[in-house]
Amino acid sequence: MTIEYLSETRADVTRIHVCITCRAEVGEEPRAGALMFGALQAAFNDDPAVQVIPVECLSVCKRPCSVAFSAPGKWTYVYGDLPADTGVAVVREAAALYGATTDGLIPWRLRPDAIKKGVVARIPPLPIPSQAS
Repeated sequence: MTIEYLSETRADVTRIHVCITCRAEVGEEPRAGALMFGALQAAFNDDPAVQVIPVECLSVCKRPCSVAFSAPGKWTYVYGDLPADTGVAVVREAAALYGATTDGLIPWRLRPDAIKKGVVARIPPLPIPSQAS
C-alpha cells in the first residue's frame, strides 16, 4: 500500500492516522483497525480537509482501535479504545473540532466522551521549516 502525504505546508489538512493492525481479540480477521480504516476512508472520501492514512502500528495494542490526529504546527493526539463499529462518528466529530483549532488543542468540554477517555498521548508540534527568503 502506497501512502501519499499532502504537502507539509498544508496546515489546514487534518491527518487521521489509523492503526490497521489493531485487533480487539486474538486471531480476529479482518482486524478491527482495518475495518475502522475502511469506514473512516469512506466517511472522509470527499472531504479535502481530511486525509485518512493507514499505519502499521501506533503501539497502543492494549487499547484498540487507535487513531492519531496530526497537522503541521499543531499538537498531535493519539487516542485508543475506540469501538470499530461506532468509532467513526466519534472520529468525525473530533476531526471537525481538531481541524477548527489553530494549535490542535480541543477544549476539554467540547471533546466527545470517547475521546476524553481514550487519550493515550499528546505530542508537541514539530517545528515547521521556515521558507528561505
